[in-house]
Formats: sequence, structure tokens, C-alpha cells
Amino acid sequence: MMAHEIDYELIGDDMQLVEVTLDPQETVRAEAGTMMYMDQGIQMETGTGGGLMKGLKRMFTGESFFITSFTNIGTGRQKVGFASPYPGKIVPIDLLKMGGEFLCQKDAFLCAAYGVEIEVAFTKRLGAGLFGGEGFILQRLTGDGLAFIHAGGTIIERDLQPGETLRVDTGCVVAFSRTVNYDIQFVGGFKNALFGGEGLFLVNLQGPGKVYLQSLPFSKLVDRIHHALPPARRGND
Repeated sequence: MMAHEIDYELIGDDMQLVEVTLDPQETVRAEAGTMMYMDQGIQMETGTGGGLMKGLKRMFTGESFFITSFTNIGTGRQKVGFASPYPGKIVPIDLLKMGGEFLCQKDAFLCAAYGVEIEVAFTKRLGAGLFGGEGFILQRLTGDGLAFIHAGGTIIERDLQPGETLRVDTGCVVAFSRTVNYDIQFVGGFKNALFGGEGLFLVNLQGPGKVYLQSLPFSKLVDRIHHALPPARRGND
């Protein structure tokens, strides 16, 4: 099924939202709870988006069991806005230009044109699954329309050439092309492992393909806030 051709505008800088403009009968689907506002002619409908298995697959990737569809039932163009759940950036992904498929970290999905599917993608190698920071499961976005993902902090976009390798902190990988090889490498060195402050493993991303990185993963943000709290307010450590 061909995806609906939606228009959009990214609003804001460090606390972004995406405003989607829909022609009559066009639909955008979004993660539950991300809608910020919508025009009067927008009809909202929440469901599994294709049956029980579709909902269960989304739950495996860190999303809600339900997905909400926003359809323009009016006669003119209508707008609906979706906000990121934490400080950072929103990245538009044109799946048609990406070969119809893009992989991203679990819970990165924000919204997409009707016709784009969110599926489970299991990492191919045991090391990536055990130590990759995101577990065995990634999100696979498929279709030929626009999808929007969110990430923490600043976004870095890299286009890797064939054979070019980029080593990244495990939590900083946001999304990458299906042509990118994804694996985990031990940091190496006794002092690096114990005192480097970067964890024991790094992600190896080998081109060709596009890669998106985030400067502030949500897990790091939560960890910094937790350690900044007075000991009495941290709960049981």
C-alpha cells in the first residue's frame, strides 16, 4: 500500500515538535500520547493498527500496544502537531529514498504517514543483542512514505562509504540504513574498561549507508539527574 503524501514543518530547536498538514482524507499515525494539538477537522481514532499481532510487535519495540490515527475529515487542509517526549531533535525519514526500510532504536518512533509500518527487527549477532545498549530488538520502519523519529540532544548525521567504520557509544546510535553492518566491539585495555567512563563495549557501524547519532541518550539524562539528587531522594540504590 502506498503511503499518504503528507506535508510537515519542524518547530523549535531543543524541544522540537513536528506539525503535519493533511489534505482531505489523508492520515498520519502516531505513538499514543504524543499528540500536542489538532485542528477541528481532524478525527482521532486509537486502535492496534492492524490486529493483535501488530500491537504486540510494537510492544516488543518499546512502543505502546495501541497506535493513534489522525485523519482529515474536513474539506480543507488541517494540521496536527506531535511533540517529542524528552529534550532533543526530531528526524524526518523519507523511506522511499532509503530503499523502503530504515532501522532505529526501540521507542524512537514518533509518527508516520499512513501506510508506513513499524515492525520488529532482531539484531543479527549475539554480541550486538547482549551488549548493544538496546538489546536484541530494534524497530524496522518500512514503506514509501515519511516517518519521524526522535532522539536526545543534538543529532549527528553521517554518510558512511563502503567499508568505512564508525565506532560509537552503545546508547548514542539512533538509526541507520539497512545496508549498514551493526556489531559490538569490546573496548579493550584494562584501564580503558575500568576507568574510561564509556562502558565496556562500543558499537561498530560499517558502511555503506546513512547513520544518525544522538549526543544525549535518554538513559544518560536520567542517570545524571538521579546522581544529582540528594541521597535521601534517590530511593533505594
